[in-house]
Amino acid sequence: MRALIAAAAALLIAGPALAGPVTLKANPVDVDGQVTLGDLFDGAGSASGVVIGARSGPSVVFEAGQLQAMARQSGLEWANPTGLRRVVVRHAAVAPIPAAVAAAGDETAAPAPVRAAPVRTAYADRIISRNDIVEVAYAAGGVRLTITGRAEGNAAEGQRLAIRNLQSGRTIDAVATAPGQAVAGPAAQTLRTQQFAARQGNQ
Repeated sequence: MRALIAAAAALLIAGPALAGPVTLKANPVDVDGQVTLGDLFDGAGSASGVVIGARSGPSVVFEAGQLQAMARQSGLEWANPTGLRRVVVRHAAVAPIPAAVAAAGDETAAPAPVRAAPVRTAYADRIISRNDIVEVAYAAGGVRLTITGRAEGNAAEGQRLAIRNLQSGRTIDAVATAPGQAVAGPAAQTLRTQQFAARQGNQ
């Protein structure tokens, strides 16, 4: 009987050392400002409720070595297989997409870039899109010139847009007339006046 009691006591004392390995969560979060081992690790078991830090702002950063030591004190073994230097824990309400854990050598992984929605033309039928190659005609005093440029934006027929001259790099104020076609100069001014008059008549 004494031998059994001694063996049981030895197991209780050595319990933490015999704990299995744990895995760092891909997106560690907490909900109440108290960061626990369970917030950080999958497989923390009975040590899940052990508080290891407090978060006063949107996030808190732990040094990887410090985190390993605190986990080991509670009987958990985190091998840090990817060689992280820091781990970020965020509030659950504002946590980003997974990958909040720092990449090796970085303090925190950069969030996915937010892309602005494409700007749509106010006209229903777009005939020129941004970066299209456009032929721009300029006519004045019986002289007609044509240059080739790149559209700086989207446009429907009769809509104003900027065209960048491929040779000089200068921007030309033009009006779209057809797919890949635009006019500048007096003709463009005439078209803009007609479009304005048409809009006023529809109001």
